[in-house]
Amino acid sequence: METLLKKICVIDGQGGGIGSHMIKQLRNAFKETIEIMALGTNAIATTQMLKAGANRGASGENAIAQTVKKADIIVGPIGIVMAHAMMGEVTPAMAEAISASPARKFLIPLTQENIVISGVAALPLPMLVETMIAEEINPFLGE
Repeated sequence: METLLKKICVIDGQGGGIGSHMIKQLRNAFKETIEIMALGTNAIATTQMLKAGANRGASGENAIAQTVKKADIIVGPIGIVMAHAMMGEVTPAMAEAISASPARKFLIPLTQENIVISGVAALPLPMLVETMIAEEINPFLGE
């Protein structure tokens, strides 16, 4: 009997730098025990995330809207659930599909938008990702 791997969708836009960092850290922490899907708001972001170690990748509104329905976990910057975030790359349909997905969402509080998330410490990206994996995703996958 084949064991099904947990499907983690990493979503990013623009140059894919945040998503690439997340994928490298997820791959380092969980090796090949997870399937990582790189979902980019554009092809450049997807390409960079595939280079970082994602198993598969797709770009654009429909790819994101369809793939997140089948995910166990969605990871990305908080802007992925905000219409018109990431300099307009996150469409309302993308934000709605991600928000409505039954997957557990682990969002990094990084934003270029005119939004302040009160009560959250301003930590560098590597620390945010390490903490998310160790304190949130690892326990979730262990359930």
